[in-house]
Amino acid sequence: MHIKAILILQDGTIFYGKNDGIKGTIFGEIVFNTSMTGYQEILTDPSYSNQFIVFTYPHIGNIGINNFSSESKKIHVKGIIAKNLSKIASHYTSQKTILKYLKENKIISITDIDTRKLTKIIRTSGTQYGCITTDINISSKKILKKISEYSNLPKKNIILKKSTKKKYIWTTKKSSSPFNYLNRFHIPYKKKNLFHVVVYDFGIKRNILEILSKKNCIITIVPAETKIKKILELKPSGILLSNGPGDPRLCAFTVQQIKKLLFCNIPIFGICLGHQILALAENAKIITMKFGHHGSNHPVKSLSNNRIFITSQNHNYTIDPLSLNKNIKITHISLFDNTIQGISLKNSLAFSFQGHPEAFPGPHDIQILFDKFIKIMSKKEKKCLKDLI
Repeated sequence: MHIKAILILQDGTIFYGKNDGIKGTIFGEIVFNTSMTGYQEILTDPSYSNQFIVFTYPHIGNIGINNFSSESKKIHVKGIIAKNLSKIASHYTSQKTILKYLKENKIISITDIDTRKLTKIIRTSGTQYGCITTDINISSKKILKKISEYSNLPKKNIILKKSTKKKYIWTTKKSSSPFNYLNRFHIPYKKKNLFHVVVYDFGIKRNILEILSKKNCIITIVPAETKIKKILELKPSGILLSNGPGDPRLCAFTVQQIKKLLFCNIPIFGICLGHQILALAENAKIITMKFGHHGSNHPVKSLSNNRIFITSQNHNYTIDPLSLNKNIKITHISLFDNTIQGISLKNSLAFSFQGHPEAFPGPHDIQILFDKFIKIMSKKEKKCLKDLI
């Protein structure tokens, strides 16, 4: 049964819509995502913590929710804004509808609004804070005051809430999928060499770990503020800096640890927020984007060979190109706005990428970066063996 709902933006714009599930009033940052598929992966991506997602594709939820596509154990999106959320699911892998899934996770949604108009507002004015409420009698002035208060709250390092609290070894669980999820995308097992990858967990997505595991890596997950001493005790073949939510400039302690690790000649691969943290460790600056990149159709150019990759993106921050020192080499740029998409460091075995190379359900163009990471670790270990001989 539909009930009325209201979306109020920071600039005072009001949208009147419907709600099909949880009642209440919530505040959050509003971003839009242009993906046509992968809504379950989007909902469960920890990088979307504290954000409302505007789905620009008009019909969401038609293939339902299954037990194997989630990127984490729960929904991290704070609220859902869509033109329409499907009441039924039509797919042989579906276990429940998206509406049931949202109710189970107590996520408030608003539908039947002009998402095209809302997206244009964000593109013109930039990312805004807002409020979704089912209390249609509430004063808009009161809501606007609370939105202002919410937007001006001191920023906190929310990564600490999303990161693991203690170290653990990753093990791939048997999927409940009727088919092997990763084999669909032709990711072969690597029979040779076992590499021990230590992953800094800033809000890690499951499929990053699945790909590394499929490539025959032993994976140890560590908290976001793990000291360098603890990392070196694990004797890693390589270190992965994961994706995650929030402002990387608030991760001062972690940045200092990575800065020290850069002198240890250990291969380092940064993804999304991990890419930004690597840049900060090399004394580059991070700036806030107008409305960020959120979607699975973003073209990225490799500067080494001029190849174009279609990539999945989810970030509100980017590296300031004017802040780069001579040690930072730009490897990839966005063809949408020329922002920096990839870097490598000349004096260490570190590189990073702004988008999501694991990208499930896709695209998978840039998954070759995982092979690059494996190759760097392999070369490093061969050199070590040669030096010992």
